[in-house]
Amino acid sequence: MTTREFDLIVIGAGAVGENVADRARQGGLSVVIVERELVGGECSYWACMPSKGLLRSGAAIRAARDVDGASQAVTGKVDIAGALRRRDAIVHEWNDGSQVEWLQSAGIELVRGDARLTAEREVTVDEPDGATTVLLARHAVAVCTGSAALLPDIEGLQDAAPWTSREATSVRDVPASLAILGGGVVATEMATLFAGFGTDVTVIARSSLLGGMEPFAGEAVETALRDAGADVRTGVEVDRVARIDGGDVVLTLSDGHEVRAQQLLVATGRVPRTMDLGLEHAGLTDGEWLDVDDTLRVRGVDWLYAVGDVNHRALLTHQGKYQARAAGDVIAARALGRDVHDAPWGAHAATADHDAVPQVTFTDPEVASVGHTAASAEKAGIGIRVLDYDLSWLAGASTYADHYRGTARAIVDEERRVLIGATFVGPDTAELLHAATVAIVGEVPIDRLWHAVPPYPTLSEVWLRWLEEFGR
Repeated sequence: MTTREFDLIVIGAGAVGENVADRARQGGLSVVIVERELVGGECSYWACMPSKGLLRSGAAIRAARDVDGASQAVTGKVDIAGALRRRDAIVHEWNDGSQVEWLQSAGIELVRGDARLTAEREVTVDEPDGATTVLLARHAVAVCTGSAALLPDIEGLQDAAPWTSREATSVRDVPASLAILGGGVVATEMATLFAGFGTDVTVIARSSLLGGMEPFAGEAVETALRDAGADVRTGVEVDRVARIDGGDVVLTLSDGHEVRAQQLLVATGRVPRTMDLGLEHAGLTDGEWLDVDDTLRVRGVDWLYAVGDVNHRALLTHQGKYQARAAGDVIAARALGRDVHDAPWGAHAATADHDAVPQVTFTDPEVASVGHTAASAEKAGIGIRVLDYDLSWLAGASTYADHYRGTARAIVDEERRVLIGATFVGPDTAELLHAATVAIVGEVPIDRLWHAVPPYPTLSEVWLRWLEEFGR
């Protein structure tokens, strides 16, 4: 058994843990990071990067097919082997060598193995070779272990060996048919992907698609999935699942119908990766989400931080990395007796987690959103004005594609006359999102936005159309 001491121990070397460690190291602390799988984590190898890389092939073909002069050059479908090769290159064949080299260059120690808290500020790591290392933290421990796919309590589901997002994004043999349980971001993105591969896709959702977003977003994605040949069944649940003699999966639905598919993907939510973490040594319970303040410190435990998915604030890589920058900086500041800036929008506060979270769903069409929807703003008691615009009316849309379809909605706080929410639905609308995020975070007055002139002809001209509808 080896014992080592550092200022900060980070459990989990995904994108979030890496950023916590890096910022604390830059702040003057000694840092060790513990990882049981690949350095770079879920986003790099099984989520954001491989999924968006795989989706791009189909999106590029669809875009070309909607431009006369380019469509004639498209003579086939997605080349699945080529798409998978591209995915493999993006994930470096699931080799984390370059990420390990980066840790070393940043002065961050790496210990591989399973970590658990064994006392206050103490982490014990069981390494793959059977060795045990005890790590002691002078100042803090940061839990950055992320989340895992939720498998709902459905009869026969576990025995059917379903896919989660990990199996879907690391697929080697594309199934002829795929049933997808869920209607959220992962479910709709994977439905878009596999329908583009030519798989017979059935989506089963107990409510509408992309619930929680503006209703027109889910409606547009559902229409596109149906147009792509997918069978979309909403308002229905799965009662039972059975794998037939190691072959197809049969799902019995609450409406009495059955769905049969070669493979089943479950995308119904996430659970925290806090099992067997020894949280009782911090007065907490294993398996639960960790409640934190805006500096990402676990409430009631002055030496423990929880950053990224594990705190359930915003389960998105970019928000986790945003939290990580604040957390790494504040851990260093507290350890070295520096000033702590934890007021709203301070350097050490993850204020944007509350009402300014941007998200892109890479479906067909793309859905890009930030801040409030009309429903959430009304629920919060904010007096709003809703501004809707058909993106196909823009000159930029006509130059972009021959049959561009899309919608943009702005949510304006009428009393303060500032933007508090925006949703864009349409091809490549992800590139419109950051301007809306800046306007919301900066609380830019509507009157000032008149002086932010959008270039012509582009889709960003929608900002002028919104302003014209709102009026001076």
